[in-house]
Amino acid sequence: MRVKNFKVELCERAEIRDFIEKWHYSKNINGLMSDYCFKLLDESGNLIGGMIYGGIAMAGVWKKYTSKENELTELRRLCCIDDTPKNTESFFIGATLRWLKKNTSIKIVISYADESFGHSGIIYKASNFKHSGMTAKGRVIIYNYKRYHDKTIRTKYKGVLKPFAMRIKEALDKGEAYYSDSKPKHIYLYNL
Repeated sequence: MRVKNFKVELCERAEIRDFIEKWHYSKNINGLMSDYCFKLLDESGNLIGGMIYGGIAMAGVWKKYTSKENELTELRRLCCIDDTPKNTESFFIGATLRWLKKNTSIKIVISYADESFGHSGIIYKASNFKHSGMTAKGRVIIYNYKRYHDKTIRTKYKGVLKPFAMRIKEALDKGEAYYSDSKPKHIYLYNL
């Protein structure tokens, strides 16, 4: 496998959903806004990476960085299979950043490295993102061995709680799910 022979393609969320739920440390994309999804293919056309950019998880954060909400996007998920050559992730990120710059009005990409999983943002540094500080400590919901953002139970579609939000809310009420504190995350920014 040679990185320069890999292909990066815009795709539908459904094309990478199962892949990301298998290979990303969070193991889920429920409740995740996804504006732009990309897949990484090896020389034989096999799926070896998935990436999702979407709306900012934290309301109002865009005001810190841009004058318009649609000028900031968040790199929400990035993962590749374990057996990829060196520089695969930075190649993947670079290709998607170039695509965003050429095809959208986005000015800044924000991403977070989660210390709870031992991530400090090495791949973001290698991709020329700038470290911009740390978030406050947070909390997550643990349900069926998966971690969910605490706002998951407030996720609505057309004013009605989504089915998975209702399931998690019920699980909390029954004691089948619980809250857990999470460490602050590293904040990284990339100017397009």
